[in-house]
Amino acid sequence: MDSDDGVHGPAVNVFFHTFGCRANQYDTELVRQAFADNGVAVVTDPSLADLAVVNSCTVTAESEAKLRRFVGRLGRKQLQTIVIGCAAARDDGRLRALPSVRAVVGGADPTAVLTAAGFTAPVVEPGLRRFGAHARAWLKIQDGCDEHCTFCATTIARGANRSRSIADIVSEARALAEHHAEIVLTGVHIGTYGQDRDLGLGGLLEALIEDVPGVRFRLSSIEATEVDDRIARLLIEAPDRLAPHLHAPLQSGSNSVLKRMGRHWYTAESYRARLEWLAARLPVFGLGADVIAGFPGESAADHAATVALIRVLPFTYLHVFPYSARTDTAATRLPGQVPATELQARAEELRLLGEEKARAHRASRLGQMADAVASGRNGGQIDALTEDYISVYLPVERWDGRPRFPVLVD
Repeated sequence: MDSDDGVHGPAVNVFFHTFGCRANQYDTELVRQAFADNGVAVVTDPSLADLAVVNSCTVTAESEAKLRRFVGRLGRKQLQTIVIGCAAARDDGRLRALPSVRAVVGGADPTAVLTAAGFTAPVVEPGLRRFGAHARAWLKIQDGCDEHCTFCATTIARGANRSRSIADIVSEARALAEHHAEIVLTGVHIGTYGQDRDLGLGGLLEALIEDVPGVRFRLSSIEATEVDDRIARLLIEAPDRLAPHLHAPLQSGSNSVLKRMGRHWYTAESYRARLEWLAARLPVFGLGADVIAGFPGESAADHAATVALIRVLPFTYLHVFPYSARTDTAATRLPGQVPATELQARAEELRLLGEEKARAHRASRLGQMADAVASGRNGGQIDALTEDYISVYLPVERWDGRPRFPVLVD
């Protein structure tokens, strides 16, 4: 952590902004809560702020470039910034050198961020009590990752796998359930939850379903082959409590590319087998995936294998990323870097395929009832999310105010 001795004392009005994943969004909420508990007013307009806290992402080079541009814009408004999170943990001096940056705090420990803001003895309560004003909340169950994917800088930034206790998670879920109809369980590698505690994700889910009634839980990104029979049983038998939706990172449908990526725990065949087994048993199933286009050494045949696997599996959406070299990762040293034009062409083909899959899934659900949770307002409509991760829109005048309600997919 670095601070500018030319700025003194805690800020009164603080503006928060988050880049990146749900784990980052959870971290920001925890820091925001800690600032509010210490008498700070949280503002949504940076022009009203004395200080900005920006949570950063390092997953791609573009995400870090966006961060620097954003901090620069705040600086031009004479607003000093504390940068926290993954990019802060890997800062090579460029963030620290920005004239508007007051401090760079690796990670998102609330006490460390408050200290950087000028608080000498901050009060920090454990656990998140409320996730903003949303009907849906995120709850981080673990942090870090013990795998070493050759393209990933997040493991470098967040460190080794660390799981929270079931008791702490259940306690926090109970508090969140007072305000939220859906709780999304998030982390960096949630399928490994409890491995450092001789526990397991299935046991945690059973405890949450038993001890926190009424709320719908949802898994964030989880490896397909880490959805064991205990988790699968809950998805199949209790879809009103554990949403029948998985976001299962694929990254590539080519085994040779998966090997170069360092993703040793599955093959294209084992990935396909697990998801087809689940799809055959779930009448409603939302399925998403992350896919990297143009990884070093990816041939036209490797790309074709990815396209073919995506076509045969019941995906309902895709998140496609052109390969982005990250400093200090092993992939930067691999031969066979794919030319930029070819990389973008492959990414575009995958995006179009993802859009095709999304349209087909929505068409298959037209005229059916769904279990929806309000996720926001869009003009005169309520934006709601179904159990299988479809966005539906309901006119405000037809909404009875409940955060969770049945809705017709149209």
